[in-house]
Amino acid sequence: MPERPTAAARPRRTDTRAPRSEGQWALGQREPLNANEVFKQADDGLNVRERIETVYARDGFSAISAEDLRGRMRWWGLYTQRRPGIEGGRTATIAPEDLDDEFFMLRVRVDAGALTTQQLRVIADISIDFGRDTADITDRENIQFHWIRVEDVPEIWRRLEGVGLSTTEACGDTPRVVLGSPVSGVSAQEVVNPEPAIQEICRRFIGDPTVSNLPRKFKTSISWLADAAPEINDVSFVGVQHPQHGPGFDLLVGGGLSTNPRLAERLGVWVPLADIPDVWHGVIQIFRDYGYRRLRHRARLKFLVADWGTEKFREILETEYLHRRLEDGPAAPIPDQPVDHIGVHDQIDGNKYVGLAPIAGRVSGVVLKSVANAAEKAGSARVRLTPYQKLVVLDVRPDAVDSLVDELSAVGLEANPSPWRRSTMACTGIEFCKLAIVETKARAHTLVADLEERLDHIDLERPLSIHINGCPNSCARIQTADIGLKGQIVTNDEGQQVEGFQVHLGGGLGLDAGFGRKLRSHKVTSAELGDYVVRVTENFVKQHEPGERFAQWAQRADEEDLR
Repeated sequence: MPERPTAAARPRRTDTRAPRSEGQWALGQREPLNANEVFKQADDGLNVRERIETVYARDGFSAISAEDLRGRMRWWGLYTQRRPGIEGGRTATIAPEDLDDEFFMLRVRVDAGALTTQQLRVIADISIDFGRDTADITDRENIQFHWIRVEDVPEIWRRLEGVGLSTTEACGDTPRVVLGSPVSGVSAQEVVNPEPAIQEICRRFIGDPTVSNLPRKFKTSISWLADAAPEINDVSFVGVQHPQHGPGFDLLVGGGLSTNPRLAERLGVWVPLADIPDVWHGVIQIFRDYGYRRLRHRARLKFLVADWGTEKFREILETEYLHRRLEDGPAAPIPDQPVDHIGVHDQIDGNKYVGLAPIAGRVSGVVLKSVANAAEKAGSARVRLTPYQKLVVLDVRPDAVDSLVDELSAVGLEANPSPWRRSTMACTGIEFCKLAIVETKARAHTLVADLEERLDHIDLERPLSIHINGCPNSCARIQTADIGLKGQIVTNDEGQQVEGFQVHLGGGLGLDAGFGRKLRSHKVTSAELGDYVVRVTENFVKQHEPGERFAQWAQRADEEDLR
């Protein structure tokens, strides 16, 4: 009987199978590979507006087709909200039609966070008239309403568009809102104001059907000051001085969080202000054409950048889309901490800007109307939203600062907030979000009040950021917080299943750009959250070296001191 060949001698089996399609259009892979790609190929999401206005607003919620309801309506900023009373532990086990309430979250895109007081007053009236006085400032510089009926959407659009606002591509597999600095045009630190580039991108490409069907969402940050979270966007332009060419922008690509976080990487190029729209268009076209469309969880630009590397990405951008070489350039300066613009600050024209902190972005129509009124009394017609769920009033007369601060403090907006109010963010949570597992906004309010009382004696050199998320998707950027809290159902000491959080410690942006440390098997119940934050904060205060930041301490501290 012949001997069996050894492994070394055994002939290799040749794999003759064709490589698996990732749905990359540039490679001819046009067959839709998941349900989302099927409905997008059948009809562009932008086309649903006509059906909303002529059919659904007339016939009501029950008339909406499933593909429009849970798909295309997002292209116009509409998500169904969570049916009340469904516990977080059942989120993943309930069919979509059972999770859907007959009301919508409606997102208003506010590119660069820029609003006039007239626009803000219209937003406030919509909140009061149609949204049960709900309004949240998001960490994408948007405003979100809740309790919106489809019957009211055409009138809401009429009011928004009458003052130059829209909900176009505020959600969906589209170019989402462009983040920008809340103080563009008024900051003494700003060398070049990128607002013209942001406006040109919106004018040319938002609502353009050639870039309205992307593998998934596409997020942008453009700011001279690196104050718009450039490390965690699909594409970011950050101000930098080139030694030969002067002021321009560093280009970063491939950032994002969720369950597979990744920091954006530099392409090593210098982009002048006038070229930003074309370069942005080149990057988004790469995503459209080469992005992965097979698996939704890999359909983000960060996965393509990870597989290609920045050298190949730059080559494809220059040769296939721009048809010219970009200038090599230096890295942009890195701020030592995120800049939130809270407080009273000087503008370059002699006026002041005032940064105000609600708790975790939760405001209301009544509050926003108060902001518009107070701003106008102080000589201002401009308000900005920030990437940290805060609000800035520009152009305040110096003699009107105190009255504005007092008036807005009376409605819950603080210009001199506690470090806990200043640095706490939260996503929408189980109150309205169908993906959420735990409560977030109300939890943020109770936590801030608890910490203000119990840690009032502690003088922190800089606020500790606390980001609370209702699920793993990281809409509140939990991996880049000093204390990031990811919602889960956990077991308490009595063996009961209750709301709680997995903890991430020591993440950050800027100088501390990186993801927080996760402790093995460590979970915190919602009920004990205040005790936990107090304990960790007190340990940090006792143990940190002079000048040592929380992120640095958390990465070196013993696990027992972080529990």
